[in-house]
This record gives sequence, structure tokens and C-alpha cells, in this order.
Amino acid sequence: MIHYQLQCRSGHGFDGWFRDSAAFEAQAAKGLVVCPECAATEVTRALMAPAVARGAPPPVPPAPPGKAVAGERMPDQLRALLQRMRAEVERNCDYVGPDFAAEARRIHNGESEARGIYGEATDAEAEALDADGVQVARIPWVPRADG
Repeated sequence: MIHYQLQCRSGHGFDGWFRDSAAFEAQAAKGLVVCPECAATEVTRALMAPAVARGAPPPVPPAPPGKAVAGERMPDQLRALLQRMRAEVERNCDYVGPDFAAEARRIHNGESEARGIYGEATDAEAEALDADGVQVARIPWVPRADG
């Protein structure tokens, strides 16, 4: 893995991790590298100080699947991806608020119009929907890219 300091066309700086320099170039050319502040896809590598090894850092135990580790900062690229996902959900789906589980069940049973929806559900509601074969997904709801 290689770490790059990146900069968008508006001058916002952020960091990213890539398999190698070719991976960065390929992702940037496809518009997959996104500024977490303004969602710009015109991104270049910024000047960086060379990394000097100072011994191995202490090992960090992996987080359990689906769980965040307290105190860890979300990588900028992940935040930008989640912001783009949120914008797509808000643009293309209906917000049903706390009635999400009930409306998802009505859609699944053919009692409501089939469409994309989003809203809030408790862990128990989401588990019950899954057990009944109702397809739902949870995504981290990060602040919008536009503030």
C-alpha cells in the first residue's frame, strides 16, 4: 500500500491509500478519487515529505466485522464515497422516516408501490425484516459533502 497526500482542483487537501501508483492513476482517470469537502473528481497528488521508517508501530487489533473502532478517523476516501452514496439515495429514494420498517414490509408484500425508500429502523426491526426476506441495507449516514 502507498499513501498519497492529494489535492482537488479547489485546493482542498486530503489523503488516500492505494495499492500502488498505477492504482491511483487508474482510479483518478475514472473519476473514482473524490474530494471529501467538495466532491470534485479532478484530483492530483500533492507534494509530500518522504516517509522515514522509525521501527515497527505497535499492532492494532482488527475491528470486529461491522463495528467501528472508537478513536479511529474515517479515511477521507471512504467519507467521500459515503457522501456520494447519501446524495444518490436522497435524490432517487423516498424518505419515510421512522416508518421505514413498516413501509419496507408493505412494499415487500405488494401493499405499497415498489420504490426505493430510506429512513430509520432499530436493530430489532432490521433483523426482523431480514428474517422475513425483506432486503434492506444499512449505510453510515455521514454529513453531506456540501456542509
